[in-house]
Amino acid sequence: MHADFILKELRALREAGLYRSLKRVQGEQGPTLMIEGRELLNFCSNNYLGLAGHPALCAAAKEAIDRYGCGSGASRLISGNLELHEQLEEKIAALKGTEAALVFNSGYQANTGLLSCLAGEGDTIFSDALNHASIIDGCRLTRARVVVYPHGDIARLEDELKKTTTGKKLIVTETIFSMDGDEAPLAEIVELAERFGALVMVDEAHATGVAGPNGAGVVAKLGLGERILVQMGTLGKALGSFGAYVAGSKALRELIINRCRTFIFTTSLPPSVLAASIAAIELVRKEPERRLALWHNVRALRDGLKRMGLRLSESQSQIQPVIIGDARRCMALSARLFEKGLFCQGIRPPTVPAGTSRLRVTVMATHSHEHLRQAFKIFAEALNESRD
Repeated sequence: MHADFILKELRALREAGLYRSLKRVQGEQGPTLMIEGRELLNFCSNNYLGLAGHPALCAAAKEAIDRYGCGSGASRLISGNLELHEQLEEKIAALKGTEAALVFNSGYQANTGLLSCLAGEGDTIFSDALNHASIIDGCRLTRARVVVYPHGDIARLEDELKKTTTGKKLIVTETIFSMDGDEAPLAEIVELAERFGALVMVDEAHATGVAGPNGAGVVAKLGLGERILVQMGTLGKALGSFGAYVAGSKALRELIINRCRTFIFTTSLPPSVLAASIAAIELVRKEPERRLALWHNVRALRDGLKRMGLRLSESQSQIQPVIIGDARRCMALSARLFEKGLFCQGIRPPTVPAGTSRLRVTVMATHSHEHLRQAFKIFAEALNESRD
């Protein structure tokens, strides 16, 4: 028997156009997907380099299962610290140019746990207004004072830093924002941090594998590595595997191992996932042509969407949001695209601010010219129908 409040809440979500449901994907993640028996163009995946089904990752995962089995057995501080964990961390540290790295089970766990290691009561965290939910929740758990500054607003951030005179100061920002696709003004943020004695933590989830030398991210692209305390990122987007990492000093790694609840109190990542991640990092290093193909497709996608008169953000990344505004209209357009053979999910509050619902259009290195041509054709048809 359902409690009445559950049914009432679900009814309210439907009436507001905010109700969510799952679609069953069958088969491999690629530029096309089989969903509920139909093949659709896939323009909403984070598998940016097309590595999720790459033979090298699959072979590494299978070999790891043969050697180590399926599960890690325990948390890292019990018996679950496999040699593969440490091999992957060495690969990540080398990629990021840091002294050390530590693997987490997810980006959400990394952000929510890490922030409490860096700040607490009496400290202040300065967080970009469009930071990911995991950063927002992590800030709340610290019991620190949290100052949310308008998205990318350096002048406001400077004002807020000037006002804060006690406790540690920590600035946290994504480098490529997950729902807007734009890049943080990171060089300016670091300069402000140094002027006002603040520390900087960045989330490179959507930059890892994509931006910078060897896919090391925006921090490496800008040459800011030694000036940033913490670099966090994920392994399940462009790298095609699963999990997350924190990269920084050896002392930071030791602090996290000793203090971070989301690291300490969870069973560690399984061998197959670790091996696939190691293979992915090596593949990205050896095949820069994947990033070149992605950036070619980014330009083609953006140009095509702009020619249709669609309202885009300032993004120059693989994430190209088409801003619709109203949640109901956004989901209606998403459904129309789906019917015509293009999978592109609508994003609504609370993921994005009210009045900014959008189609989060993403492109992959493995999308062909024909995939893009078909996508533009379907978009044009759906838009014409919505105006009738």
